[in-house]
Amino acid sequence: MKILKKIGLLLLALIIANSIYYYVKPEEVKQLVKNNSLETINKDWKGNVKIGNEFSNGEEKDVQIMPLDILKWKLSKNPQATEKKEDTFRLNVVENQAFLHSNKDMIVWLGHATFFIRIAGKTILTDPVLGDVSFIKRLTGNACATDSLKNIDYILLSHGHRDHFDKPTLKTIFKNNVDVEALIPLELNAYFDKNNIKNQQAGWYQKYKTTADLEIYFMPARHWNRRGALDFNKNLWGSFIIKSKDKTIYFSGDTAYGSHFKEISNYFGKIDYSLLSIGAYKPEKIMKNTHMTPLEALQAHNDLNGTVFIPMHFATYDLSDEPIGEPVRILEKKMENNTIKFLDVGEELML
Repeated sequence: MKILKKIGLLLLALIIANSIYYYVKPEEVKQLVKNNSLETINKDWKGNVKIGNEFSNGEEKDVQIMPLDILKWKLSKNPQATEKKEDTFRLNVVENQAFLHSNKDMIVWLGHATFFIRIAGKTILTDPVLGDVSFIKRLTGNACATDSLKNIDYILLSHGHRDHFDKPTLKTIFKNNVDVEALIPLELNAYFDKNNIKNQQAGWYQKYKTTADLEIYFMPARHWNRRGALDFNKNLWGSFIIKSKDKTIYFSGDTAYGSHFKEISNYFGKIDYSLLSIGAYKPEKIMKNTHMTPLEALQAHNDLNGTVFIPMHFATYDLSDEPIGEPVRILEKKMENNTIKFLDVGEELML
């Protein structure tokens, strides 16, 4: 009951704040924004659309998922409530710190959208979240303690949602990795600047400045962003391409299905490893323009001309209406194509 009360108070505050904002909002000017100091691989791309203070997926302002819509969802009956309650699926956790001391190129899933990646002699963490997210409890253990994550070169953050941009986790990582650099979307820099953390902001189709043997690009995604009551879409969102001389990895962050997957393949050709979100897709009315279903993620993998599909963003947190294990059961029926590789938390996949 305490959690429901907190949710109710939070949603009420959001409703009031949004009402005030839309009553006094300033004149909205449309502009195209990018980081002019970075290379843009799409020569026709003038920048991400920003209308007033809000980034957009297209040429017009995105329609918000309003707090009242979320409140109605939370108060409505989940048609799969019984199935969800009886679902005993849980992720398997391999306690493991050995990957931190290896020099081999590999991918290690740490739960949700957090991966440890070693490639071309550099170590990368994506969307590091290793504890509870606000009032949402983590459903699985960790492969290693956050304190053990050392000698990290780059943090990749796809967007600012709290289950991807977790300040407590980042605080520990930055304490133990004073030379780490954050590669982030446009205008997500306030936290990093305040804490004197090196960072590069990029718009879609832009290439970060990294070492000669490692290329990292910020690419499109269909999503949105919000952390507080009045900051809807004030920061950009996106996905990443991580490319060495002989391997290419795609990390989707959060995204709905769209034509951008085929477009990314057109730029980079074969994707060796596609790390794609498969959870948080119900109810459709709320989630369809935000996340992919498992089958949409499989189609995205095919659009990317992918070789190995590594599912993520499922069973670590309870974010939506589908039963915890449903995404896995759906994709297990498609395993005959041998391109889907489910990782245990802490399992090493050598590149």
